[in-house]
Amino acid sequence: MSNTANTIGDVKKSENIHTLPPDHRFVEPQKAVKSITDMTIWEKSEAYMEYTGFVATLNESIKGKPLTVDCKVSDNVKKIINMLDKIDRIIDEFPPVEQPQRFGNAAFREWFENVKTNSTQLLQEALQPELHLAIPEIKVYLQESFGNATRIDYGTGHEMAFVMFLCCLYKIGFLQLEDNVATVLIIFNKYLNIARRLQKTYRMEPAGSHGVWSLDDYQFIPFIWGSSQLIDQPKIYPPAKFLDDEIVDKYANEYMFLSCIKYIKEVKKGPFAEHSNQLWSISAVGSWMKINQGLIKMYKKEVLAKFPVIQHVLFGSLLPIRRFPIID
Repeated sequence: MSNTANTIGDVKKSENIHTLPPDHRFVEPQKAVKSITDMTIWEKSEAYMEYTGFVATLNESIKGKPLTVDCKVSDNVKKIINMLDKIDRIIDEFPPVEQPQRFGNAAFREWFENVKTNSTQLLQEALQPELHLAIPEIKVYLQESFGNATRIDYGTGHEMAFVMFLCCLYKIGFLQLEDNVATVLIIFNKYLNIARRLQKTYRMEPAGSHGVWSLDDYQFIPFIWGSSQLIDQPKIYPPAKFLDDEIVDKYANEYMFLSCIKYIKEVKKGPFAEHSNQLWSISAVGSWMKINQGLIKMYKKEVLAKFPVIQHVLFGSLLPIRRFPIID
């Protein structure tokens, strides 16, 4: 992909930017995986290595930590939370409309358009002025995080867009190493709650849930990071305890994995083993460490290696499709 046609601007030297050279050129992200044969390019790309490394780094940082843990919350983390609060409140302005079909309420399209229109301003309010040149590149990931306005659906690709958005905030130096715990337990958890609210409010369809690439209808990452939270936590051990309604209700506000199970039980009826067979199978694994490692492998195989998901991924200067450099 050529970077010349869609160049947005140069980076100015700033104390806030630690990872980018002064002559860095932001570009408007574009799709690059156009066919199944392009999947090998993706799996050897800088974007793939950056993304999987980012997921693994944050996974390690929250090991054994509940959502209620006392962690550092920087001013920049607070700014992103404030931005997400504004996005959350916009839902109130677009209540569901009466319509004949059961799924995909058309009011979502109005909500989505409002967020898209205001995304530049929302990011300008959150980011320091010297980082505003990055906004045309990173806002695209934010916009893609909440679902598809045409199909009114949501899935692991939209969740991935938000994690890429977070990764970009680190790459431009807005978020730092010290923010790792808060990024997962506060920012991502807030995003997860917004995604669930959108799903329920507008009765969003699961994006590709009837394929084989997802643990549940909508999410995957909170099961990875959520299982890391549960490593060496005696309250929910052995892991089979996550099937117990009493345990789920008691600890859903402390552990993302259990909040996911609670949400599934709210939106799905019938035996858990039938509607969530893969999760039910996981309950037989003997340790949360093994579950966590297994979920990371599964995510790479069932999400990151699936063309129907990756064909929608956008690549720019921060998460480029170019080959990851191999250093001898």
